Amino acid sequence: MISGSPQPTDESLASGLREGDDTALDALMLRWQVPLRSFLYRHTQNEADALDLAQETFVRIYQHRARYREGARFSTWMFQIALNLARDHARRRTRRPLVALDEAPEPADTHGDPQSESLAAERASAVRTAIATLPDNLRAPLVLSEYENMSHADIAAIVRATPKAVETRLARARDLLRKKLTGFLG
Repeated sequence: MISGSPQPTDESLASGLREGDDTALDALMLRWQVPLRSFLYRHTQNEADALDLAQETFVRIYQHRARYREGARFSTWMFQIALNLARDHARRRTRRPLVALDEAPEPADTHGDPQSESLAAERASAVRTAIATLPDNLRAPLVLSEYENMSHADIAAIVRATPKAVETRLARARDLLRKKLTGFLG
């Protein structure tokens, strides 16, 4: 591509993929692999599972490329697929629980004294644990809102609810988190 020329939109790439341009998937994967893995990590709390589910999401996008609706937001479609895969994964894990050998910690701020870094790591762990204990119908909108910075309308499309229902779920999720994290919030 010529330097300075506009980058194709996600939607035009998804339409191209639907029409047979397999190279469009490469561009979409480059754009979305990090945000998608981040979303899935926050949902699964396991780096290996997040990576596997992200790869599976792109496989499903390719397999179902003909189902992409012209004019639909690609990110909404992609996160919908990822969320469904994460929910299926959670159901399988409930039936056959596994103990992870190495849970991936989130990166810590290395600028500061060891005591404050330890406290920050402890807080982050408490927040991750509290989020993981939320019911899925509250956790998914919270993660999409707080970590992916999505609008209520986009979240509603992903979780198949109304924007008002998303607003209510977010309020309930934040209230539950506030109660669970009382010790860390002071």
